[in-house]
Amino acid sequence: MQDERIVGLCEALQLDRVAAEYGAIAQASANESATFSDFLERLLKTELDGRHERARQTLLKFAALPAIKTLEDFDFGFASGAPKAQIQELASLAFIARAENVVLLGPSGVGKTHIASALAYRAVMARIKTRFITAADLMLQLAAALRKDRLTSYFNRAILAPKLLVIDELGYLPFGRDEANLLFQVIAKRYERGSIIITSNLAFSDWPNTLADDTTLTAALLDRLLHHGHIVSIRGDSYRLKDKHKAGMTRRKTNSALAD
Repeated sequence: MQDERIVGLCEALQLDRVAAEYGAIAQASANESATFSDFLERLLKTELDGRHERARQTLLKFAALPAIKTLEDFDFGFASGAPKAQIQELASLAFIARAENVVLLGPSGVGKTHIASALAYRAVMARIKTRFITAADLMLQLAAALRKDRLTSYFNRAILAPKLLVIDELGYLPFGRDEANLLFQVIAKRYERGSIIITSNLAFSDWPNTLADDTTLTAALLDRLLHHGHIVSIRGDSYRLKDKHKAGMTRRKTNSALAD
């Protein structure tokens, strides 16, 4: 009966993990002749761990990552053109605390999205509110919010709320003038307020081509994006084809070919 009363009290206080683990922790503490303080500390830590895990799961759902990627899974041996030391420094997530940005540049397939996803996942595990979206989907959602006269609400919820916003694949599709203006608003409103990670297959000199050929807007956007920014330039072969390379099914480019 006492166990039932304890579980009922835990449920009333929303101590879900304590209710589930109380009996096992009490028995283990008794077997070890632990002090009451030791028992209480274990009990409270169990509840805190449970709340942190629930927070991570909620943040993971909000982040909408395309897949779970980690830096530990990234093959720096194959992707020799990826600056490992710089990426590992970014993995400390200190750039998020400083509201700094990261731009990952490189040709298709070199691992930009993997690295961006891995940094985003690490942020979520650190209980940092994060959101991942492709540039194309971002434009679709912004345009829909604008048509429905909900742009302010969308910005507050999806653009300004996350501490880290990841915009993937900028440059794969050209934007019209209205879309380019909306992207500028995203960068401008987050300037010095929250971190952005952008991946792009385009050199900065080519960004006007995808932003309605507007060099003035592009310059203003880059000024804000790069003022507190880290540029990660990645070169090399397609990371997606690394297993085929290892199996000898494709021939890797020579250094001279890459230089060309």
